[in-house]
Amino acid sequence: MTICTKPDAGRNASPFLYGQEAAAVAEVLESGQYGHTDVTEEFERRIAELLGVRDAVAVCSGTAALHTALLAAEVGPGHEVIVPSMTFCATVQAVIAVGATPRFVDIDPATLCVTDQLVMEAVTTKTAAVMPVLFGGRAVDLTSIRKELTERHISVIEDAAHAFGSRYGARRVGGTGDLTCFSFGPIKNLTCGQGGVVVPRTHDEADTLRQLRLLGVVKSQAECANTTSYRVDSFGLRYQMSGINAAIGLAQLDHFESTERIRRSLWRAYRRALAPLDGVTLIDVDPDRTVPHLCQVRVPHRDKVFAQLRAQGIGVGVHYPPNHLQTAFADWARPLPATEQVAGEILTLPFHQHLTETDIAQVATALGQALKMAGAASCARS
Repeated sequence: MTICTKPDAGRNASPFLYGQEAAAVAEVLESGQYGHTDVTEEFERRIAELLGVRDAVAVCSGTAALHTALLAAEVGPGHEVIVPSMTFCATVQAVIAVGATPRFVDIDPATLCVTDQLVMEAVTTKTAAVMPVLFGGRAVDLTSIRKELTERHISVIEDAAHAFGSRYGARRVGGTGDLTCFSFGPIKNLTCGQGGVVVPRTHDEADTLRQLRLLGVVKSQAECANTTSYRVDSFGLRYQMSGINAAIGLAQLDHFESTERIRRSLWRAYRRALAPLDGVTLIDVDPDRTVPHLCQVRVPHRDKVFAQLRAQGIGVGVHYPPNHLQTAFADWARPLPATEQVAGEILTLPFHQHLTETDIAQVATALGQALKMAGAASCARS
């Protein structure tokens, strides 16, 4: 039974295209303008409109979004950034890239997200930023500590790589007043092939981000076309989003209401299918407000269950191995009991828009069988 992705059965996620993306890319290619163009700027306008914000700054990846956001918030050497260990390594690498120190924090096992209490327990005199990860698409509520963080001049920089389209209350993630970073990689809720966006807090911050993504050059696209020189005022990086990637994103935006509806429906189908299974704890993504990016469960005998499902061609995964236990980040390790407990139980089920409810029912059946086999094997050895 191979039902996880197309064409690679070894993955648990898959890009989903609506059919207009190729024509949109072809139009950019025919124009001869492949870099940051008016297509990129139109993508920024459309993103800002959807999120209900004034500015959105497009960059070449979600990691670039995190990096430039930290730079714009003036986070650097001598600073600490509070970050959950349960996240993709890009979150931590962005902190290290600006010369700051990651201050790993534990998570709520029910959501895999940080909480206000856990954040405040990790704050030190060196804390310059908090980087909550909106795991699986779920918004993180730091309302109760926002005033204290502001008074301490601590920036909130949301890693919303999983959360494009999700809501916090009535507002979309990105429209809540924080620096917010989105990823538009191949398997995200909205894809550009590769890309990202930073939502700034102020107009000045937007200007800073646009300068950072273009090697510190101070000049608009139109000015570059009509003068013989340019001015470099600051450090910067080659992080612009190309018109090719933006064209894919624009085509995806035309269908985003369908994306929201389908992904919520699939997640709810999993909730129904998994409900009868003993020993399975579904990670709560709050589907009424979230555009789900993942469907995850906690199970006993995880490694055995993983192997059995993979042997059947079901593309389960593990998101993510904790960063504080990785060799590259060992210098900043500290005990995180909830993270370490969850790390041995978490299992990511196939979740993408190619799935049907029949596929989901088959995954649930196979999971139940794998749990019984793993449990029986464990009892036999004991």
